[in-house]
Amino acid sequence: MEPSLERPPLQADERTALSGWLDLQRQILRWKCEGLSEADANRSVIPTSPTMTMAGLISHIRWTEHIWLEVLFLGGDKMQNPSFGETAENADWHTDGAPLKQLLAEYEAQCARSNEIVAAASLDDIGRHPDFHSSSANLRWMLIHLIEETGRHAGHADIVRELLDGAKGYY
Repeated sequence: MEPSLERPPLQADERTALSGWLDLQRQILRWKCEGLSEADANRSVIPTSPTMTMAGLISHIRWTEHIWLEVLFLGGDKMQNPSFGETAENADWHTDGAPLKQLLAEYEAQCARSNEIVAAASLDDIGRHPDFHSSSANLRWMLIHLIEETGRHAGHADIVRELLDGAKGYY
């Protein structure tokens, strides 16, 4: 596993820095999936957390971006996100057998959509969904939260990948 990942510029403006750090964490998550078999991508290595698989991580973080930017920030339909369904607890972690390649493509498309949303708004703009207290945050706060959330799960991916096949490395 040899990534070509770079941090954002040291003298970046706020938007470039925030977007750059989020993009770096996204890249680390994708990198941790490189070369995994479907069996390993869906294999649970933490007995008390059966949905904590590489595939589950990618599904969850895709839907996390959706929640924060399309639902809370833009005020979109929450029912488009499995997190709000009544089918299963932690439904956004369930992959329903979707191949890792598909989950990564869906995550990539969600990241592109998220980037469009961010590019079209001011960092001071406030979320619009009327049903959630968190939507009262501005875009800046939401981006910082997404960096934290994505970075947290990139750390989980480090551990899961090492437990799967011994592959490790920060970048």
